[in-house]
Amino acid sequence: MSVTNVDLDDEALAAAAAIFGTSTKRDTINTALREAVRRHNRRAAAERLAERAGRGEFEPTRRMWEARKAALRAMAEEPEGREGVE
Repeated sequence: MSVTNVDLDDEALAAAAAIFGTSTKRDTINTALREAVRRHNRRAAAERLAERAGRGEFEPTRRMWEARKAALRAMAEEPEGREGVE
């Protein structure tokens, strides 16, 4: 940890403390910094997923999911007592 003197916007600090549920300036600032990093990382991950989707990387998985869903739907629509009878 480092010690730093900074001028803070008291209204913004109070609003952030209310959002994060923190009670001290130190906790509020540290929480806000961590949240900013987490938010950045989530956005970057979403962008990477969107790029992969744009390249069609998830199409095989989507097709398998749709086939499984159709098979389950067909099984559910079979009349009772007719399982395995051809």
